[in-house]
Amino acid sequence: MEKLRQTLRVRKERAILVAAVLRRRSAETDDLAELTALARSAGAVVADRFQQKIRRINPSTYLGKGKAEELADRVKRFNADVIIFDNDLSPAQIRDLEEITETKVLDRSELILDIFATRAKTRQAKLQVDLAQLEYTYPRLTRMWS
Repeated sequence: MEKLRQTLRVRKERAILVAAVLRRRSAETDDLAELTALARSAGAVVADRFQQKIRRINPSTYLGKGKAEELADRVKRFNADVIIFDNDLSPAQIRDLEEITETKVLDRSELILDIFATRAKTRQAKLQVDLAQLEYTYPRLTRMWS
């Protein structure tokens, strides 16, 4: 069975890891450590990582527009192929970040689904991963053609 989406391939891509932490939440030092382990498990090469404290979630880009533009500069500087967020992003946030950075953006959930997809061996496991990927992708298809 084929992979559902080409974007679920993180293999050997240079990644920038991002953890946005709300200021009212205590900063956990291992936010990026765990994401680094997940990215490496998926086969990505970690080119850069940064953690950003935010006051509130920006509905458009999760981070502020200035930080999103800084992220675009980091993509060019580190020749990154993918940006992986430790946060769950909305479909609109992923789209807006991809437009600003001109780079593929994944969130934590999509990264974990990719890891499961590459490790599934039995037919049943592959079907369960495919179902999970479809359930994750479905809300992201809304209004794509309008």
